[in-house]
Amino acid sequence: MKKFLSMFFVIVLMSSLFVGAVSADNHDGEEAMVRILHASPDAPEVDVYVNDEATVEGAAFKDATDYMSVPAGDHDVAIYAAGTYGEEDPVIETTLTVEAGQAYTVAATGMLENLSLEVAMDSMEVSEGMTKVRVGHLSPDAPTVDVGVIDGDALFSGASFPAITDYSELEAGTYDLEIRTEDGTQVLDLSGTTLEENTVYSVFAINTADNLEVWMLEDYTMMPSEMPQTGMGGAQSDSNGMMIGLATALAGAVLAGFAITRKKSMNQS
Repeated sequence: MKKFLSMFFVIVLMSSLFVGAVSADNHDGEEAMVRILHASPDAPEVDVYVNDEATVEGAAFKDATDYMSVPAGDHDVAIYAAGTYGEEDPVIETTLTVEAGQAYTVAATGMLENLSLEVAMDSMEVSEGMTKVRVGHLSPDAPTVDVGVIDGDALFSGASFPAITDYSELEAGTYDLEIRTEDGTQVLDLSGTTLEENTVYSVFAINTADNLEVWMLEDYTMMPSEMPQTGMGGAQSDSNGMMIGLATALAGAVLAGFAITRKKSMNQS
């Protein structure tokens, strides 16, 4: 996986477009938090420009940034095939409007020929001792599904591409979950799913229907200071545990999707 801009990225951070680590003042002040996901199965590696400033370079499918601070207001977001800025038109370009004190996920999704940017507002709070989770259906050709307790009620119903559901707050613990079609046919057994307390998760179903995967991101963890653990705006990658698989307990695998490749590990807290 390509790494994100090093020195130039730091310069961009210093220039105030994306300011490094998020503080409590930023969270409550005149800035928002944004992370960017590459969730398009057949799109090439991309560079992301915000207001014509290079923010991410060489992002491949299943790469994501940490949360980054950005001033509240309107921002032009343009995605280019890697290395083509100034030579070719962007693959997709849109205006992103963010509100002060809010957090957002911006996902490039769909197939390359009809690429779109899906924007969702993220949660940065959870009741003490509880867990919170939502699911996102980012697989372009996968069917509509429900996610729920085996032989029990659905936690999320009718998830279809490219929906990202609202959050559901649950008791922290281990659940026997399943992914099932709307007629009740089990697609995937997620028995033993562990959801950690004081943590907010987003779980995305990605890739095409014949090669579906689960991608789990940690949106927020309540610390004693109640500051979100968002890092310095670098890349989250498979190697640092963002992709979580069935090899160990499926932490937070309440997803909008279907089959999952067994080679990914799913134990990020």
